[in-house]
Amino acid sequence: VLAGEGVTYIVNADGSDERQLFSDGDSPGPGLSPDGSEIAIFCCSNGMVVHLLDPDTGDLREFPPPDPTVDTPCGMAWSPDGTRLACEGFGVDDTNRNGIYSIRTSDGGGLSRITSFSGGYDSPGDYSPAGDRLVFVRFPDDGRAGIFVADLSGNEIDRISPPGVVVDDLFGGSWSPTDDRILFVASDTEEHHKAIWVVNADGSAPHRLQIASGCGGPLSDPDSFGCYSPSWSPDGEWIVFVRSAPDGSEENLWI
Repeated sequence: VLAGEGVTYIVNADGSDERQLFSDGDSPGPGLSPDGSEIAIFCCSNGMVVHLLDPDTGDLREFPPPDPTVDTPCGMAWSPDGTRLACEGFGVDDTNRNGIYSIRTSDGGGLSRITSFSGGYDSPGDYSPAGDRLVFVRFPDDGRAGIFVADLSGNEIDRISPPGVVVDDLFGGSWSPTDDRILFVASDTEEHHKAIWVVNADGSAPHRLQIASGCGGPLSDPDSFGCYSPSWSPDGEWIVFVRSAPDGSEENLWI
C-alpha cells in the first residue's frame, strides 16, 4: 500500500498492477491490516475518526469518535492479531489527555490509553510482533522528536534513537518481523536529507543504513537523496522505502 499525492493505491511487490483504491478525495496514511482484508485511511474531511477500506470491494467502514473529549486519528499501527488500531490522541480541551490510545477494529470502541504526554504529542509507529510493545515518535513542544518504545501499559518507556540526530516526526518506526530490530527515519543534521536508520529493539547499536542510492547526504550534494517511510518484508530480509529526488520533485518506491 502506498500514498501518492494523498491518494491510496495498492501494488504488487514487483511493482506491477498498481491501482487506486479510493477515489472520493484524499486518503493519506494507509495502513494494511495483518490479514490484508482492510486498510485504515484518513479521508472524508474527517481525520479524527477511523475509516477502514476493503481493498477488494472498495466498501468503507466509518467509526464514530470513541470519546468526544479526545480527538483520535487512527491509522497505520495495527496490532498483530488485527483486533486493535493504535491512535494519536489529542485532548479537545485538556492537553493532559494527549498520548497514544488504541481502539477495537470491530466497532471502534474499547478506547484504551497507552501513553500520556501533555508537553507535545506521541504518534504510534508499529506494534512488536508479539503485540506487547509499541514503537512511537514523541514530539515535544520545546525540543526535538525522538523514537521511543513502550509497553502497552505505558509504565515502561525507553528512548531508542540516539541524541543529536534529527528524527522525522512523521514516522513512528517499523518493527522487524523477527522482533529484534526497528527502523526509523532521521537526518544527521538539518542540512542533510532524511535517511533510514536501524536500531536493536533494546535501543542498542543504532546506525544509519548505507543505501547505495545516496540516501541521507547533504542537501547541497546534487547526488544525494531523501529516503523515508521504510517497511519490512515479511521475512525481515528486505525493506521497501520511498526515495525522493534531490530537489524533492519526485518520489518513488524502492527496495
